Amino acid sequence: MAIELCAVGGYNEVGKNMTAVKVDGSVFVIDMGLHLESYIKATEEEEDDIIQIGTEELIDAGAVPNIDAISDWKPDVKAIMATHAHLDHVGALPFMANNFGAPIFATPFTKEVIRSLFKDEKISQKIKTRAITLNSERNIGLKAEFISVTHSTPQTAVIVLHTKQGAIVYANDFKLDKTPILETKPNMKRLEEIGKKGVLALILDSTYAPLDAKTPSESSAREMLRDVMLNRKAEGMIVTTFSSHLARLKSIVEFGKQLNRKVVFLGRSLSKYSRAGEDVGIADFLKDVDRIKYNGQIKKFLRKIAKEKKKYLIVATGHQGEPKSTLSRMANNEFDFRLDSNDVLIFSCKTIPTETNIANRRQLEMNLGNYGLQMFRDVHVSGHAAGKDLAEMINLLKPKHVIPAHGELKMTSALAGIARNNGFKNVHELRNGERIRLD
Repeated sequence: MAIELCAVGGYNEVGKNMTAVKVDGSVFVIDMGLHLESYIKATEEEEDDIIQIGTEELIDAGAVPNIDAISDWKPDVKAIMATHAHLDHVGALPFMANNFGAPIFATPFTKEVIRSLFKDEKISQKIKTRAITLNSERNIGLKAEFISVTHSTPQTAVIVLHTKQGAIVYANDFKLDKTPILETKPNMKRLEEIGKKGVLALILDSTYAPLDAKTPSESSAREMLRDVMLNRKAEGMIVTTFSSHLARLKSIVEFGKQLNRKVVFLGRSLSKYSRAGEDVGIADFLKDVDRIKYNGQIKKFLRKIAKEKKKYLIVATGHQGEPKSTLSRMANNEFDFRLDSNDVLIFSCKTIPTETNIANRRQLEMNLGNYGLQMFRDVHVSGHAAGKDLAEMINLLKPKHVIPAHGELKMTSALAGIARNNGFKNVHELRNGERIRLD
């Protein structure tokens, strides 16, 4: 049995994740994502929006994976699989998936987000998206299994391809949270079983590999939010976080209700991800939340809120300081809503450490500082496994080959070091476009 792997994207950087695995002539693609910073620069739009732009332009801008790396494999692609709903894993699907003519397989929540991405882009989805529930398997030309793990968006999966030479495990974006707020717990029992049966290769998330720690549970972020939200007297209260982080939004909504404030979501991406959660039955906590999508509607609604700030909790897009986001427009005084020293703003997020994000966030905070409001930063825990978690995953699965993914060189090198320090010698630090034969 001949098995090859191509590191199409996400092996030089954080983002535009895409890996192709060829097993006896059949090709299976996992993830097809955007590089968000490059995408923002190319489109001059906020992070969570997909707008009309040509595929070749996006490739040239470094915003999507360069699929020329597998041009000779294209006729043999049997399936495209998505691990979860973040744009750096599924955002390129509207631009590229139709080229392959193969169905997309995803968990129900991710399937709904993918559907909305095609709709936003006004691209006809010529290929079907088929739902796979967590902790189940499907024959897609070989047996593929979607195993539950936790992350900062619901229904994230570790994808396992079962071959005669052993399992190929793709664990790209996860953490091992034993006390999640909304998600299914990691299926450690099944991962252990797969490790005992034999893992040929493990493709593993490197993003937080340089951090020698375990990533805290989402329940820790919930307690941080409880402390900040319930112990502050404020006229206006605004929270900003990742739109796809439904577990975090659940905590924010519940604390808002404890404060007897009407919860309002402002911004398109918040509406998109929350609707997807409702459509698959995992977001009933949102039934009393008003969702305002478009700028004109937001302007009108903020005029209403300004008259009685104490009655509302605003959840707004723009945590990275995206110039056209709702929060940036509030900071620029583009609405009839005046921020002042009696207001509280909570950043339930971290600044994604790219040059563009750091500059945008710095500008946002400078603008907000002019109003004298109270700001709370980093009320957040990560959705990525850190070094000790990654070591745990490697030792649990005992792979013959370890392939670091989803990271810049310093991240993939750190993961390679973790693997080697734990006694694993066959570690392959691939770069975008490179292939490896797995024996």
